[in-house]
Amino acid sequence: MKLYFSSGACSMASHIALREAGVAFDLVKVDLRTKKTANGEDFGQINAKGYVPALQFDSGEVLTEGPAVLQYIADLKPQSKLAPPAGTMERYRLQEWLGFINSEIHKSFSILFDPTPSEEVKTATRNRLSTRYAWIEQTLGSKPFLLGESFSVADAYLFTVSRWAKSYAIDISQWPAVQGLMDRIAARQSVKDTLAAEGIGKKP
Repeated sequence: MKLYFSSGACSMASHIALREAGVAFDLVKVDLRTKKTANGEDFGQINAKGYVPALQFDSGEVLTEGPAVLQYIADLKPQSKLAPPAGTMERYRLQEWLGFINSEIHKSFSILFDPTPSEEVKTATRNRLSTRYAWIEQTLGSKPFLLGESFSVADAYLFTVSRWAKSYAIDISQWPAVQGLMDRIAARQSVKDTLAAEGIGKKP
């Protein structure tokens, strides 16, 4: 199994999940500007969408889209408890979180990545993100993780995209529960190993 990734990108969530699950995998780094892999492959031939993550199986089949990849990894090793069992209300809560993080947090940051929007648009996007983080703060409350007591792939995804906040003048520490969640996740060995493997220094 191969995980195609770019350092610090949303693929980091899948990378963390693979390490948490204890699944054997190979890492293949992708330059998202040139669409070439570190070993010279044309990434467009792996994933025509042109972005990470992409999980390639030994059969050659490829799975894309972060929320799908994360749930696949979790289901490979149910004993890791990275996702509740399929068909349960808890699993739908996980999917609810993944959908929220994908559409409301991840995609909002994508606007800030783009140099073309006006400052007015970027300010509105930061304000929208602040509103979304305030909702997470209220919903999280005193729970250690998004689903309660257990770390899940949703936590890996939120951690990954929230690491981008500092670069865009969004201070996560203004939401103490969210900051606490970030700190707990950052302390996990799987996360430390992921950051080291991706060549990324420690960030809030």
